[in-house]
Amino acid sequence: MSNDSSRDRPEMSRRAALGTGAALGAGLAATAAACADATPGGLPNAGELDDNLSESAHLFHLDATEPLRFDGGDLRGAHENNFPVLAGQCGSAYVVRLEPGGIREPHWHPTAWELNYHISGRAKWTILGTHPDGRYRSEEFEARAGDLVFAPQGYFHYFENAHRDHPLEVLIVFNTSAQEPNDDIGLRGALNSIPRAVTAAVLGIPESALNGIPTDLQPVVITKRR
Repeated sequence: MSNDSSRDRPEMSRRAALGTGAALGAGLAATAAACADATPGGLPNAGELDDNLSESAHLFHLDATEPLRFDGGDLRGAHENNFPVLAGQCGSAYVVRLEPGGIREPHWHPTAWELNYHISGRAKWTILGTHPDGRYRSEEFEARAGDLVFAPQGYFHYFENAHRDHPLEVLIVFNTSAQEPNDDIGLRGALNSIPRAVTAAVLGIPESALNGIPTDLQPVVITKRR
């Protein structure tokens, strides 16, 4: 006999959990409105959003933008600060390029999900979800050119270049207008926001074992294996 405590809870369908289609639509509309209100350039109402869509250019030369360069790769993106038509639209897109050995710092996004389309190369992925049954759900897999990977909002995730002699290119689309990587929380920052004694206790190791870890809160974003 299973000892899963969930058997004592009444089952609820996904449709019931989400509510009716009308309620879901209202929720999405509210989310879009909140995104518009949070836009740095304003655009608080539908009329101003429509004007922006009518007046702003709809073409953006992504390859012509100056990338953010890191030790291990770079990223270039389209967001509301450089592609004005995106203002208030809760959307942005980036191309991440990882050199051989390149690693996207393990991180999570408190405000957005992401869709990752693999343009070229092979990527090793890990996505860590929640643990409603007492165990974390962790997926480890390899994605190749033409594959699409979804990282849910708030889920801890990372990817790295699986090739030793070829770069990896991934197109990432977010449902946020925030500029990447300003909206993510990385592993180093998360680790160093916790007292070392607490981290050691959670890991079950002596505090001295953490002495070699850098103490700064700077985001790493992209790095590579040494």
